[in-house]
Amino acid sequence: MINALCFAVLVGLTGAQHQVKPPNIVFILCDDLGYGDIGAFGQTKIKTPHIDRLAREGMKFTRHYSGNNVCAPSRCVLLSGMHPGHAYIRDNRGGLGPDREGQEPVPAGSLKLPLELKALGYTLGGFGKWGLGPVASSGDPLNQGFDRFYGFNCQAVAHNYYPTYLWDNTQKALLNNKKFAANQKLPEGADRNDPEVYLAFSGKDYAPDLICSQALKFIDDNKDRPFFLYFPTTVPHLALQVPEDSLREYEGAFPETPYPGGKGYLPHRTPRAAYAAMVTRLDREVGKLIDKVDQKGLTGNTIFVFTSDNGPLYDKLGGTDADFFNSAGGLRGRKGSFYEGGFRVPLIVRWKGTIREGTTSSRITGFEDWLPTLLELVGHREVTPKGIDGLSFALTLLGSAQNERPFLYRESPGYGGSQCILMGKWKAIRNKLNPGAKVKLAQALPLELYDLSNDPGETTDIAKGHPEVVARMEAIMRSEHLPSKLFPIRILDQE
Repeated sequence: MINALCFAVLVGLTGAQHQVKPPNIVFILCDDLGYGDIGAFGQTKIKTPHIDRLAREGMKFTRHYSGNNVCAPSRCVLLSGMHPGHAYIRDNRGGLGPDREGQEPVPAGSLKLPLELKALGYTLGGFGKWGLGPVASSGDPLNQGFDRFYGFNCQAVAHNYYPTYLWDNTQKALLNNKKFAANQKLPEGADRNDPEVYLAFSGKDYAPDLICSQALKFIDDNKDRPFFLYFPTTVPHLALQVPEDSLREYEGAFPETPYPGGKGYLPHRTPRAAYAAMVTRLDREVGKLIDKVDQKGLTGNTIFVFTSDNGPLYDKLGGTDADFFNSAGGLRGRKGSFYEGGFRVPLIVRWKGTIREGTTSSRITGFEDWLPTLLELVGHREVTPKGIDGLSFALTLLGSAQNERPFLYRESPGYGGSQCILMGKWKAIRNKLNPGAKVKLAQALPLELYDLSNDPGETTDIAKGHPEVVARMEAIMRSEHLPSKLFPIRILDQE
C-alpha cells in the first residue's frame, strides 16, 4: 500500500523533516449510543449504512471502553489521556456558569489531546456538545486548544434538540425556536394518540442539522491544512425529538406505546420510531462528513474515528427502549454502570490505504489511549505527554502485533460509586462505594469477578474460586485511585 509506506516514513520523522501533510482527524463521539445500536455491531432494526461503510472500510474494535459511564467524565478521559482515578472531572456536575449553564470546568492545560495537536499546527474545530466548562471559563473549548466551537456548551441545555440558541464560539446564535422545558408531561386529559398534542415539543431549527452544517463548513475552510474535527453529537441522548422527514421512515415499523412523560424528558407518540430515526439521521450526518472529505480529495489523508461516550439508557427512561433494540448488544448493564453494557462501546477507525479494510481487533482499549495513539499516527510520538495513563494502540491499527494492555481501570462516584478492572479475560467490579454517609470499608459490596471469555454477560461471579486474581485486582484498585475533593468516593477515601 502506497499510503502505508508513506506513513511508515512519516512516523520516523519529526518537526520540519515532514515531507507529507499530516493526516486530518474526524473524531465522531456519539452520546449514549449503545454497543449494539449500529448495524456493524449487530443492530437489525435501525438502519446505519454510512457507519457500516466505515466499518467495512476500516477496523472494528470489539473491546473498546469509554472513559466513564456518564457524559462529562468520559469526555475528560478522552481529551486528557488520564483514566478516571486520575482525571480532573469524575462525574457530571453542572449549573456552574453564567445563568447556571455549564459544567465543572477543567483547569487550564488539562486537555492534552487538543492542546498537543494545536501545538503541532493542527486547526481544531468542535461541533456538538462540550460539557467540560462554561463559556469563558478555563474549560471553554477555545481555552483548551480549539479554534472553533459551535453547539451546546452545557449538557443540560442539550436535553432539548430545539433550543432557543447554540454557542458560536463565545456568542449565542439565536434559533427560530420557542422556549419550552425539556422535561415535562402531556397535559392532563390529552389524547396520547393525537399527533397534535406533541407539536409543542418541537420547533423550526433542529440543532443537530445546524451543527452538522457548521462541521461541513469547517472542512471546506480547512481543506488545505491539517485539521482535527471533533464531532461530539448529542444523538441519541434524550429527549426523543426528530424532524418528521426522518420519523416517517420508521412510523409503523414497530409496535408502539405512546410515552406521555413522567420518567424524564419529553413525551413522544412513537418513541421507538423516534429513537431509530434519530440514529439513522445521525448516520446520514456521518455520510455527509465522509462525502465532504471525499469531495475535497482528502480521503486517503483523513482518519475517521466513530465511537460513543457510554452505554445506552435503562428502564425506558424518557421513553427509550434499549431492550427492544438490544442496544447493549446482549451485555449486562446500562449507562451509569461498569458492567459491560454501561461502558463497552462500538469503535470503528478508518484510514483509507493505511488501515487494512474489513478488519477486527479484540484488544482492550480505552478513551485515555486516544491521546498517545493519535499523536503516534500523525508522526509525533515523541511529544506524548509524560505521566498519562493512555497507551498507544497505533501498531494494532496498522496491522502489527502488540502486547496486551496490562489492565484498564475505571471508577465513578456516581450511581452509588463503583470501581472496575479489566485484565485480559478477567473483569473485576465493586459497587456501592459511595453511600450517603461514611461507613466502614467492610460494608461495601465485595468484589465480583467474571471470566469474560466464558461469561461475556457477567452472569456468574467466580471471585471465591480465584482468590489470587481477586487480590491482584484489589491491589490495582487501591493504587490507581487518587482521592478527589470535588468528586469523593467515601469508602475509598477513608481507607
